Amino acid sequence: MTTPADRTLRTRRAFLGAGAAFAALTLAACGGNVAGGSDADGFPSGPVTITVGQDAGGSTDLIARAVAEGMAEDLGESVPVVNRAGANGALATEEVAAKPADGHELILLNASLITITPLAVSEDEAVSLDDLEVLKGLSQDDYVLLASAESGFETFDDLKAASGDVTYGTTGVGTGSQLAQAVLFAQADVEGTAVPFDSGSPALTAVVGDQVQVATVQLGEAKPQIDAGKVVPLLAFSAERNQFLPDVPTAVEEGYDVPVSQYRAVAAPKGLPEDVKARLVKSIDAAIATDTYQEFNENNLLTPHEISGEEVTAEWTELAEKYQALTDEYDISLAEG
Repeated sequence: MTTPADRTLRTRRAFLGAGAAFAALTLAACGGNVAGGSDADGFPSGPVTITVGQDAGGSTDLIARAVAEGMAEDLGESVPVVNRAGANGALATEEVAAKPADGHELILLNASLITITPLAVSEDEAVSLDDLEVLKGLSQDDYVLLASAESGFETFDDLKAASGDVTYGTTGVGTGSQLAQAVLFAQADVEGTAVPFDSGSPALTAVVGDQVQVATVQLGEAKPQIDAGKVVPLLAFSAERNQFLPDVPTAVEEGYDVPVSQYRAVAAPKGLPEDVKARLVKSIDAAIATDTYQEFNENNLLTPHEISGEEVTAEWTELAEKYQALTDEYDISLAEG
């Protein structure tokens, strides 16, 4: 069995001589933890697990693994990523929230679970931030309204002119793409026939094949098809123009109050000791400052949104209230898919 002292000794040997290694062993035996220069006494005392409420290979999973790599280097402990898919991340989030608040169990959160999903499920099924300690915001993943090449739509005005004869894909209950598209169509008086899908990927496939004329999906999924000319981007749903789609107007620019993006953040169970929280935030900051992580963001078309946990909580709470008001105003039910 490997002890904390053994782990510390191995880490220090990579950098120090035999005399310094002996000093590190002595410190560990007294209860200190020098791996990664920890500020929290005795933390971490083992692996720090990041749970993801989505399947492996998706955007949220890839972001978690990119952060985990940098955190592990900084903490001097392994940071495994565990997938617990189900209910748009609700099952994994509730599971982590119920675990001890010792800093060894974290969750990679999607904002939509907190800001949008509660509009589509019962109060008992909704997840809130009340049971979580948000540590750090990470990035922003924007949605884009796409038209099939065969539709003939080149602008959103073209789509509006076809109102009544439009077929559009929906991408699952309680998703940001569902909300963005539903509110936009309500504000613009666009009517058509909805074709439901269970995620953005099959909806995108349907647009490429002209099985539906339009659908809203995440930019990271859509960009290769946009670049290949197989779909036409009509609008982005970010508050400002996306750096990867500089020529595509936003819905806000076109006069529609529909700023909807997917945000991610790292959180822990409520009640985290302040020194442990500070150490975790420090390790996340170290991870996102690396060239490897920054290149990951760029390669995956993610806009950095690296804000404090307190700012995340305030922002997501405000968004939840805004989305509730919009769905009430336009009598939109997200539970209908």
